[in-house]
Amino acid sequence: MSKHTTNDALDILDRRHPPTTGDHEQRALLRQQIEVAEMIYQARTAAGLTQGALADRVGVAASAIGQLEDAEYDGDCLAMLHRVAAALGQ
Repeated sequence: MSKHTTNDALDILDRRHPPTTGDHEQRALLRQQIEVAEMIYQARTAAGLTQGALADRVGVAASAIGQLEDAEYDGDCLAMLHRVAAALGQ
């Protein structure tokens, strides 16, 4: 019997606690937040930048970049995402 292994927290959550109808929307939003945080982290590290260096390019505190890379951050960040993308040339 083959055992499916994953390190995706939402996949694990779905297997252990199958989502109800209301959970699907929340989990989809959480998955999007995780993907955005990972994309920012990947782009920043691919550019060879620290959070502080990227923050300097964007004109914000390093903690703001840290918040964007945190999937649990719920702040309004669309304008900040545009600034980060521009700073990374994307």
